[in-house]
Amino acid sequence: MQYKLEHACIRVMNLEKSLEFYSEALGLEEVRKKDFPEWKFTLVYLSDADKNFEIELTYNYDPEKPYELGNGFSHFALTVADLEGSHKAHKEAGYEITDLKGLPGSKPMYYFVTDPDGYKIEIIRGR
Repeated sequence: MQYKLEHACIRVMNLEKSLEFYSEALGLEEVRKKDFPEWKFTLVYLSDADKNFEIELTYNYDPEKPYELGNGFSHFALTVADLEGSHKAHKEAGYEITDLKGLPGSKPMYYFVTDPDGYKIEIIRGR
């Protein structure tokens, strides 16, 4: 039996802010949107140009307080060919980012950028 990773879901406080971040910072595109006014929530699915994987943004109408991210979930990871260029662009755009990092004994190969809800996105040098 073969399984294919379809999507991961995160809950967001401000759908427009999140859509702007994932589009502008990471180049993800909206592939579909489902609104459920009777149940007071909206689902928006985002993907890269190759449509290999989706992130589902779940927006519950009028959330009262920010979601607790917990200590079990760590991050998403995306690859990019020009790691240094991406890092510079995210820094210039004013996003919260870490320095370029590498595993012990290796050259820098990744950094993290934070989305509007505090989720960490790892940006890795493409292989």
